[in-house]
Amino acid sequence: MKKFLKGVKNEMKKVRWPKKKEMVKYSLAVLICIVVFAVFFIASDFIIAGARTLIEGL
Repeated sequence: MKKFLKGVKNEMKKVRWPKKKEMVKYSLAVLICIVVFAVFFIASDFIIAGARTLIEGL
């Protein structure tokens, strides 16, 4: 177990952690993607619901 934890510690030293500016940029990109997908699925839902209503009305 001691050898494993030492290996983990050594690997964690090699990790390049993102800077604050990079984190803001990545977070913003994720939020934009979430909004785009949300709008897409909401629009799809309305279109499918409208088509279903038209089909059932016939």
